[in-house]
Amino acid sequence: MSRIAAVAAALPEHAYAQADITAMLAPMIAPDPSKRALLHRLHEGARVDRRHLIMPIDEYREPQTFTQTNGRFVEAATDLAERAVRTALEQAGIRPEEVDFVMFTSVTGVSAPSVDALLVPRLGLRPDVKRVPMFGLGCVAGAAGLARVHDYLAGHPDDVAVLVAVELCSLTVQRDDDSMANLVASGLFGDGGAAVVAVGADRAARTGVVGPDIVDARSALYPHSEHVLGFNPGSTGFRIVLTAGVADVVDEHFGRDVRAFLGEHGLGPADIDHWVAHPGGPRVLEAFSRALDLPDGALELSWESMAAVGNLSSASVLHVLADTLDRRPQSPGDAALLFALGPGVSGELVLLRWAEEVAA
Repeated sequence: MSRIAAVAAALPEHAYAQADITAMLAPMIAPDPSKRALLHRLHEGARVDRRHLIMPIDEYREPQTFTQTNGRFVEAATDLAERAVRTALEQAGIRPEEVDFVMFTSVTGVSAPSVDALLVPRLGLRPDVKRVPMFGLGCVAGAAGLARVHDYLAGHPDDVAVLVAVELCSLTVQRDDDSMANLVASGLFGDGGAAVVAVGADRAARTGVVGPDIVDARSALYPHSEHVLGFNPGSTGFRIVLTAGVADVVDEHFGRDVRAFLGEHGLGPADIDHWVAHPGGPRVLEAFSRALDLPDGALELSWESMAAVGNLSSASVLHVLADTLDRRPQSPGDAALLFALGPGVSGELVLLRWAEEVAA
C-alpha cells in the first residue's frame, strides 16, 4: 500500500463574499431582469459564503478572449501549483530532488508544455522526473489522480509521487450566457489548488512516514450520462455543461457501488470513520448522504469547504482531505472513503486506512 505523507491546499489571495461576486456577475451574465432574479436566487441557494478568485474582482468586468484567459491560466496556475507543492513537500520533510513522479490535473485551462513541466525548474525537481499531465476528468480528477498515484507507487514502492490539482474556474465563466448551467456554475465554482505527497510502501516502512495508507481504489463510468456534466470548448473558452442529472446518477448508482467496493474489504458504510466527499453542490452532497444513509454531520467538512471556498472542481476533494487530516482526530485502524464524480458521468472511490502500528 502507498501512504499519504502530506496534503497542502492553496488559494488565490483575492477573496470575496458571495454577494459581492453575484453583484459583479449579474449585469454581464443576465441582463434580462427575470433571468437576473433567477441568478440571485441560485447564488443565494448555493450554500457558498465566500470564494477566492485569481484576478481582482473588477478585472472580470472587462471582456477577455479565450487567448487572454488561457494565458492568465498558465501563469497563475503554475504559481498556485508551485505554492501547493512546496508546502506539501515541506510538510512531508521531502526534498524536491527526491520526487520521482508528478501528476498534474486541471480542466480549466490548457498548456503545452504542461504546467507540471513548468514546475520542474521552479521547484528544483530532477530532470528525469516522470510526469503525467491529465485533462478532462473535471471534478473527479482529485480522487482519480490519487488513485493513479497509488497505482504508480504499487509498482515503484520506494518512490515519492506528487499529485497537484489547480482549477481556475472563474476564468471559464461565460459572459452574455443566461443558460441555467452558466447561472448555476457562476454561483458555485471558485479558484484554488492542492497538492498531495505520497510514498510507496517500502519507503514508508523505511522512513517512518506517518499518514493514511491508500488501500484500494475503484473507478466507474456510468452509461448514457455524457450529457450530464462537462465542458464544451468554443471561441470564448470552456462553456460548462451542468444539469440536475448529477444527483440522479448518485441516486441510481452510488450507494450500490460504494457498498460493493467496501464489501470487498469486509466493510460497510457504518465502518467508515471519515467521509471525504467532493463538495459538488448542495443537491449532490444531499444525494451522497441519502444514497449511503449517512448520519447527520458525516459530510460536515465537505459542506464547510463549499461554504468557505465554493466548488474547486478537482482540487475540492483534496481540500476536504487536508481539512480531515488537520481537523479530525485519527486513530490507528480508522478507515476513510474519499470520493468524487466528474464528466462521463464518472466516479472514483479511494479507500484509506490508518495503520494499526506506525513503522519506526
